[in-house]
Amino acid sequence: MGVNLKEILIRKPISIDDLQHKIIIVDGYNMLYQFLTTIRGRDGAPFTDHHGNVTSHLIGLFSRTTNFMTRGIKLVFCFDGKVPDLKHKELQRRAELKAEAKKLYEEALEKEDVDQMHKYAGRTAKLTTPMVDQAKELLTGLGIPWVQAPSEGEAQAAYMVKKGDGWAVVSQDFDSLLYGAPRVIQNLSIEGKRKIPGKLAFTTIEPQLIELKENLVHLGLTQEQLIDLAVLVGTDYAPAGVKGIGPKKGLAIVKEFKEAEKIFEGRKLEDDVDWKEVVKVFHTMPVTDDYEIKWNKVDKESIIKLLVDTHDFGAERVEKTLANLAPPKQRGLGDF
Repeated sequence: MGVNLKEILIRKPISIDDLQHKIIIVDGYNMLYQFLTTIRGRDGAPFTDHHGNVTSHLIGLFSRTTNFMTRGIKLVFCFDGKVPDLKHKELQRRAELKAEAKKLYEEALEKEDVDQMHKYAGRTAKLTTPMVDQAKELLTGLGIPWVQAPSEGEAQAAYMVKKGDGWAVVSQDFDSLLYGAPRVIQNLSIEGKRKIPGKLAFTTIEPQLIELKENLVHLGLTQEQLIDLAVLVGTDYAPAGVKGIGPKKGLAIVKEFKEAEKIFEGRKLEDDVDWKEVVKVFHTMPVTDDYEIKWNKVDKESIIKLLVDTHDFGAERVEKTLANLAPPKQRGLGDF
């Protein structure tokens, strides 16, 4: 879910070319979920290999990362570790929504309603441990470093950017801002034209940059107050927030009362969680310095084994893509 601050934040267009030679830290789970929900057949079903194993995440990961690599972007991925205790209720809520979506998808399937099938199919997406392991294997083959976070991947990504090990966090969620990420890039992995559901029309999705400092000044908030606002609106650790409070109303409350004790006085979180516990999560989320950012040579053999031999990718297409990643040969005097 993440925190919904979309309507009050300044987001500016940014092109992929603007990111050339920059190190960007990717929220791995977030990106893989995007691939699982968007890379599907017309009926909404995910792509699979001959064993029935879902491959949508690998299709997206291979296509996008190699594209970024050819355009000079240096990627580092962060993956989630242990789920925070307060997040289990949110995960249960998501599971219930997926079950309901699956039911609606099956009803649409019976009616052969393709638009409805596609609408609900993506909502049933589930990222499994084997899928994450496959993604890590592919990244390793591509020579792209990845970091195993102790807990939330977006917190680890934010920490790395704050340290100066990266220029921005890539995530569709806004939570990295709450962990202090100076910059967050959205829509990077889904940029391009997308069909509008139920219509014979397309919309263009462009990458957008959110700068923390600029937004704090724009909103008139401190970093602490931004967290307070998020808790009012609803986070993964207390999804419902305070009843009846959205981003704009929450912003007005935070700016009026300023201090957390006064902001939450007489206001109870719907999930029956102490607001202090939720705020504490953002300040105590574990991160690690146990990582090495190093880009290695592409291991063509391991990638072909994973994608072609195991998951039925087209050999010609994979080899062509990998050939585009090969560094240009040095030219000798005899070439002139």
